[in-house]
Amino acid sequence: MQNDTDQEGVIINDLPKHIGIIMDGNGRWAKQRNLPRSEGHKNGVKSVKRIVEATIRLNIDYLTLYAFSTENQFRPQLEVSLLLELLVTFLTNHINDLKKQNIRLTTIGRTDELPKKVQAILHKAINDSKKNTGLNLCIALNYSSRTEVVDAVRSIIKAISDEEKTLEIFEWGDFASYLYTKNFPDPDLIIRTSGEKRVSNFMLLQSAYAEYFFSNKTWPEFIEDDLYDAVKEYQRRERRYGKVIEQSESSIV
Repeated sequence: MQNDTDQEGVIINDLPKHIGIIMDGNGRWAKQRNLPRSEGHKNGVKSVKRIVEATIRLNIDYLTLYAFSTENQFRPQLEVSLLLELLVTFLTNHINDLKKQNIRLTTIGRTDELPKKVQAILHKAINDSKKNTGLNLCIALNYSSRTEVVDAVRSIIKAISDEEKTLEIFEWGDFASYLYTKNFPDPDLIIRTSGEKRVSNFMLLQSAYAEYFFSNKTWPEFIEDDLYDAVKEYQRRERRYGKVIEQSESSIV
């Protein structure tokens, strides 16, 4: 059967359900232009807007953006403050757009450790968009996969202590239900910009069978066509989930 394609050449009936993006290279973009790092972050925000809109056009169900890692808090305080202020400004200016574009916003990470001002705007944006039924946009904030595992184990220990859970039958699905991403499908495609080829503590467990796409472009340079190229590359790959080709052709449960 011939696959249908859209005007960008993307196969519309073989799309990744969940895309994760490690947005890297804001500082490098600024350095290449003899600009302060703050300008790189500001232009990175512009990329967020256009890639979210491109993701909606592709009818992708879930998009997770790695915006601020737990390790990022050890950067110079001025830069950390700028990153968080840009987040507040972006959400403040686009809360109404979430409703217009039918986007449901969620977050993963230790957001309760962020400044109160950031928590307040996040809570408002999440609450105002919770009934939307379009793109599920997840922002990873104060996130790392290792702290996610630690928090999951702590929750499991508490559940066992409260006699809500036992270890008699405990499989991956049980453990996954304690991760930040318990309400999301695992990512099918993870994109990293800026030419670096490492995963940087991003959804390490969930991406066990994800396809990776590494772009040499910095995040501020990453445009709609680059997203389409990543999706087309994903569609050219044979996903086997640890099986041989003949087995992978059958449905995966």
